[in-house]
Amino acid sequence: MKRSTTETYQERILRVLIHIQNHLDDDLSLEYLAGVAVFSPYHFHRVFRGMVGESVKEHIRRLRMERAANRLKLSDVPITQIALESGLETHEGFSRAFRAMFDQSPTEFRKEHQSIRFQDVPSGVHYSPDGDLRFFNPITRNAQSMNVEVKQMEPTKVAFIRHIGPYMEVGETWGKLCAWAGRNGLFGPNTRCFGLSYDDPAVTPPEKLRYDACISVDDSVDPQGDIGIQTIGGGEYAVTTHRGPYENFADTYATLCGQWLPTSGKEIRSDPAIEWYKNSPQDTAPQDLITDIYLPVE
Repeated sequence: MKRSTTETYQERILRVLIHIQNHLDDDLSLEYLAGVAVFSPYHFHRVFRGMVGESVKEHIRRLRMERAANRLKLSDVPITQIALESGLETHEGFSRAFRAMFDQSPTEFRKEHQSIRFQDVPSGVHYSPDGDLRFFNPITRNAQSMNVEVKQMEPTKVAFIRHIGPYMEVGETWGKLCAWAGRNGLFGPNTRCFGLSYDDPAVTPPEKLRYDACISVDDSVDPQGDIGIQTIGGGEYAVTTHRGPYENFADTYATLCGQWLPTSGKEIRSDPAIEWYKNSPQDTAPQDLITDIYLPVE
């Protein structure tokens, strides 16, 4: 009997969670973990966040802090060594992060004669000294509430400028693209504006985030200076509408990729998602922005 996509997605994320438990001191880059799960790096972080309830970076950091708490209570390892093993660069940084999680300094925590009490987390996954993952509760509560349609998207030629840096600073790139398009008479009633985000801001340093600002063009338009030409779309996409500020995209992506997708019978293709902006922040209040998100599936 063929297994459901829900079962296979859960198994793949569980494989990653077990790997993280057993390799907290190893290379746990997003690209490597995506390979463990056999997901595209474009989308793995969104599936993980949607099913686990926290980003990959947040999950690893929390488990390292829980391991530190375990070693403080159950071993005589010096606090300075435990701090170095936490993945944070300084003892001071470790102490601040530890206090934020346990409401005590590492020294106070070690002296207190009480058992370790971890914070509740949606997935139920906590550090285990023997690397055994005893419980995993995939998040599914929002899967049925999301309105998603599977559509065919025709290949679309676009002119674009690549922005490298924080996603919330793409305004200057859009201004440059729109000024060029205006000078060349490229704006019309059928012009569409798209965005392609390639990286996870919870993992990739802000200065290295990649984003393409795109407008649809016809076949007569050629590359010019900083303006590139590419074809986006083509094939099947799961489409949902995000309403509100762009800052909240991560929550919509997490529900779409980590909760709706595993129940859909679909797999993600190795192409970036496409954001189709239906109105403009230039003349629209943040709460009234409308964006159709196209997730490539098959």
